[in-house]
Amino acid sequence: MMSKLPAYAIVGATGGIGNELCHRLAARGPCRMLLAARDGARLGQLAAELQVEHPKSAPDVLCMALDATRAGEVDEAFGHAAAEFGGFDGVANLCGSILLKPAHMTSEQEFAEAVAANVTTAFNVLRASVKPMSEHGGSVVLMSSVAASIGLANHEAIAAAKGAVNGLVISAAATYAPRNIRVNAVAPGLVRTPLTAKITGNEIALKASTAMHPLGRIGEPGDVAAVVAWLLDPATTWVTGQVIGVDGGLSSGRAK
Repeated sequence: MMSKLPAYAIVGATGGIGNELCHRLAARGPCRMLLAARDGARLGQLAAELQVEHPKSAPDVLCMALDATRAGEVDEAFGHAAAEFGGFDGVANLCGSILLKPAHMTSEQEFAEAVAANVTTAFNVLRASVKPMSEHGGSVVLMSSVAASIGLANHEAIAAAKGAVNGLVISAAATYAPRNIRVNAVAPGLVRTPLTAKITGNEIALKASTAMHPLGRIGEPGDVAAVVAWLLDPATTWVTGQVIGVDGGLSSGRAK
């Protein structure tokens, strides 16, 4: 452990999964958290919620608004927080996007944005995590997708971007294992979050998506946050280089 209290950096903290993850980490007991996202006002709201809803274990929170596609902003935020916290024990990048279009209908800008939101943010967060973890080790968790492992129509851009995240995970896990830095990812199926509202809010699309998942339902933020929190736990010190499906069985089974 790098400080008296466990220290975490959660990038994309105000999203559906990020919000749930922060509450789960706070519920474990006192800790220190860097909360990062684009919207500073929403970060402040989340920090206030954590204080009110976890009065016995309220985390020591540092909020920093940033664009994780910009390496300099991530480096600055991580450097500042690491100096204050004494390093990080766990880091999670929960940034991402959804683009459901076939390749021939995807513009150059749309593809670039998908890569930036999913791959560039993951790379920037990973590289900024190494120095604060190099002395004592730690856990980095990135966000992949079931679309990177099975063929889903109209997911070309997202599948390509998340496939790159999977490659990043296995290479970085090998590179940083000597420093005791673990690198893993979770790969969700469809999860009910603000990002997926256009799908989950459409009755026909929701019914079709639900039918694809062998467990008979789409995911909730807590389903994914629970696995991210597990990977951030020191108890998982022998898990690295893994992309763990959290997808209701979609990647490995066929619904009846």
